[in-house]
Amino acid sequence: MPQRPFRYDRHFTVEQANRMLPLIRAIVEDICSLAAEIQQKQQRLGRLEERSGFGRLYDEERSLVIEQLEQDMNRLEEYLQELHQLGVEFKGWEGLVDFPAILHGREVFLCWKLGEPEVQHWHDLDAGFAGRRKLQLPSANENAAQSC
Repeated sequence: MPQRPFRYDRHFTVEQANRMLPLIRAIVEDICSLAAEIQQKQQRLGRLEERSGFGRLYDEERSLVIEQLEQDMNRLEEYLQELHQLGVEFKGWEGLVDFPAILHGREVFLCWKLGEPEVQHWHDLDAGFAGRRKLQLPSANENAAQSC
C-alpha cells in the first residue's frame, strides 16, 4: 500500500530543532516584543480616535501613530516570513513554534515555547498546544547500544 504524501516538505529531528533554537528564540523574542508594542499603539490610536471630535488637535499625533503601526506591521510580517523560510510555524503570541517532524513514521510537530530551554514536546498536526506530549528520548545507554 503506498504511503500517503506528507503535508510538509521539510522535517526536523529533535537535534536539528534544538540547534536552530538560538536563531528561532531571537526571532520569536522580536515578534513578541513587537506585538506588545503594536498592541500599545493600537490602544493609543483608539484613545486618539475617541478625541477626534476635538478638531485638528490630535490629527498629527494620530497620523504619526498610524504610520508607526504600518511600519511595525510590516516588520512583524518580515519576522513571520523569516520563520516560514526556516521551515517552522509560529503558532501563537505566547511564543509557540512548531517544527514539522517525523516521529515513529508519523508526521507530527515538535513543539517549543518561548522560555523553554529546548524542544521537549511534540503533538499531532491537528492537536495544537493542548495536545502536547513529552518527547521520550532514548537514554545515553540506549544510544550507545544502538550505535554498536
